[in-house]
Amino acid sequence: MATELKSKRLLSLDVLRGFDMLFISGGGMFVYLMKGKTDMNWLNELSKQMMHPAWGDTITFFDFIFPLFLFMSGVSLAYSLSSRMAKGATKQELYKKAAKRMVLLLVLGLFVKNNPITIFDPSHIRFSSVLGRIGMATFFTTILYLNFSWKSRLYWVVAILLSFYAALFLIPVPGFGAGNLSMEGNLMGYIDRAIMPGRLINGIYDENALATSLPAFTFTILGAWAGDILRNRSTSSNYKAGLLAIIGVVSVGLGILWGLHLPIIKKLWTGSFVLVTGGGSFLILSLFYWIIDVKKITGWVLFFKVIGMNSLLIYLAHHFIDFNFTSHHLFSGLYEPIAEQWHIVWDTFGATVLIWLLLYFCYKKNFFLKI
Repeated sequence: MATELKSKRLLSLDVLRGFDMLFISGGGMFVYLMKGKTDMNWLNELSKQMMHPAWGDTITFFDFIFPLFLFMSGVSLAYSLSSRMAKGATKQELYKKAAKRMVLLLVLGLFVKNNPITIFDPSHIRFSSVLGRIGMATFFTTILYLNFSWKSRLYWVVAILLSFYAALFLIPVPGFGAGNLSMEGNLMGYIDRAIMPGRLINGIYDENALATSLPAFTFTILGAWAGDILRNRSTSSNYKAGLLAIIGVVSVGLGILWGLHLPIIKKLWTGSFVLVTGGGSFLILSLFYWIIDVKKITGWVLFFKVIGMNSLLIYLAHHFIDFNFTSHHLFSGLYEPIAEQWHIVWDTFGATVLIWLLLYFCYKKNFFLKI
């Protein structure tokens, strides 16, 4: 629903969310399309960071985008649940709200990933989605948050990652055996092919299907821990920023070490990937929090804040409105004289500008799409 935001918000979280969503909504594609169009090697290398690599090849900046959003969902959840409990909300009411939100995100995810949705041919419907995973992750984390301390929730994270690790290496897949981490032979793909209805995005594997849900949920659990750290009124702001940074460094280090045996594979959500990108999420949150909320250096934040406060709207608009088409018809006359290979670059840049202007209009009108 649309709503006006009246409560006090953590500014650094809105700005970081906007920074994250910018790459999903066209900013990443704009940089990627610069690849090979100049003699600047640094730009060519940067463009490679704006796409997911092939299975298990390496890890890129773009691999951090969705895990960071799941992490931030956990941070927000810690604030919202604590606030609602302080106002007298019961666990049952909070469970119901989280369940309702999960269902709505699952339904929206269906429409986003199946456009148009083949209602009369369900075998071609992709049931897994980014929005659905966010909804399930926040519901799962809500249950844990309302029933376990932060230490106990960390034990859940450890148990999930180690169980997932053990399953991958100990349970054999017919025709491939145990410990096969290829797209064709890994255990999670085998499970999803057996239980998931509809289609998988790669035919034989879908990184957002059911089998890899639990390790993905750990990002939101970790984010809720970060939220608790930031909410703690008994510690200083500098201490909070430092603690988040230390957790991030330790997590990244452990993930790299674990990666010596368990490869860092984003599409498989391996434990090593979770620790590296989860640690990276702690680090970038620490940086944004220290700059914005501790040092109060905020003159630059409006551009990202506008995006971050309407993340659902920008995600849906990006999928259902052809901003590139509009950009081309509005702006192509400005860059028609330049080499044709650059036209798509400036179409994409113009589309990103149009998206931001739409969000800025909504921001000025206090219109924010929330579920």
